[in-house]
Amino acid sequence: MLKLLAGCFGILLLAGCASYGVIDNDPLTESTSAESYSIASVSDRAGSEDIDLTLAFSGGGTRAAALAYGVLEELRDTTIMIDGEPRRLLDEIDYISSVSGGSFTSAYYGLNGEGIFKDFKDKFLTRDIQHELFTGLFNPLLWFSSTGRTEMAVKIYEEEMFHGATFADMQRAGGPLILINASDLGYGVRFSFVQEYFDLLCSDIASFPVARAVTASSAVPLVFHPVVVENYHDCKREGKPEWLLAAIEHVADNPELIQVVKGLETYYEEETRKYAHFVDGGITDNLGLRAIYEVIEVTGGPATYYQEVGVSPPRYGVVIAVNASTDPEPEMDLSNRQPSIAETINAMSNVQIHRYNDATLEVMQERMNYWSDELSTPERPVTPYFVDIGFVDIKQPEHRNFFNAIPTSFSLTEEQVDRLIEAGHELLRNNPDYQRLLADLGGARTSIE
Repeated sequence: MLKLLAGCFGILLLAGCASYGVIDNDPLTESTSAESYSIASVSDRAGSEDIDLTLAFSGGGTRAAALAYGVLEELRDTTIMIDGEPRRLLDEIDYISSVSGGSFTSAYYGLNGEGIFKDFKDKFLTRDIQHELFTGLFNPLLWFSSTGRTEMAVKIYEEEMFHGATFADMQRAGGPLILINASDLGYGVRFSFVQEYFDLLCSDIASFPVARAVTASSAVPLVFHPVVVENYHDCKREGKPEWLLAAIEHVADNPELIQVVKGLETYYEEETRKYAHFVDGGITDNLGLRAIYEVIEVTGGPATYYQEVGVSPPRYGVVIAVNASTDPEPEMDLSNRQPSIAETINAMSNVQIHRYNDATLEVMQERMNYWSDELSTPERPVTPYFVDIGFVDIKQPEHRNFFNAIPTSFSLTEEQVDRLIEAGHELLRNNPDYQRLLADLGGARTSIE
């Protein structure tokens, strides 16, 4: 992606005319209700109440999308026993939280269910999407377009993958709740494309295109313009909602979450917040885990959260974090040659991403143990399973180096894609916490090939 950025930089300097984001979000109306695509609607979704299974798909271009796809295949091929009945783990997924490259896999699965296993590889994983994007970026007609480069990406994703699908279609699909996450460029707030967040904009998510949400989640700043939405204010005349006011008290002793709530409150500033500009979700959380953590904590904790969504606490709380971040060896240390601008930017971003990822993983592990203790009763204990998989878990150095060398791009070879998919299978299958889950639930892998 840095190569794409470097290649486009000179052209962007020449593009002197202003671009304006296409507004594609509708205001709330009286007909907007709980039927909208929302966290509250999770109670209507299939799956056993005994297990709460959440997946988190990280950023990382096609590399992340392929690794996540392999994990979905492994869940499809694994059965567990619930109340004496065999059930596929794939059918127990309640939520998928994703950013950037991982959002292509999550959104496609949310709309198509098992159809993803028929055509997603050909439609996206082995397709040279980056060439199509790169060609468009160098189209002279686009340099002076009033709508900018992002509309080109939306058009490609619509034509090749999403075909005009909206979040109303996602709701009708009836699969797990998909949290597509982006970053608010103006205030550094993580934003999820569900009705609860659209309520902050006085907007209805039902008619919002899924392709535009995925574009926002993966819109690398400078390479692509932000996805812009209008911040309507008609529904805000009576003040802030009760949940947001309560959230201020819930997070009073947590400085980080205080900043989250303050960021959400800015959507009520009518004079200065007429629009919001959304870019790559990896800026605020490259693992997709913060959405889960923030939603539960801002709500007031797990007991309040389950009460709000109308679901009984599970017996087994499972989070599978699919981390496609890489850690390649820096070539700059092989010579006294000064590193290039691209190498310097890459090194700086890697340090920040890895440190923030480590902090996020530590927080999530600690909170899952805390949430389970809070929800447990003597009659019904809640057992947590935090399954964190990534390339660091690969034992063979030559294999680990192969994956660490795969770039963050939307153009990979078929060999790279196939090996990433297989890595998703193997990393999940060999993870000790995942094995503990299968042992506790009588799990078994059944090949369907």
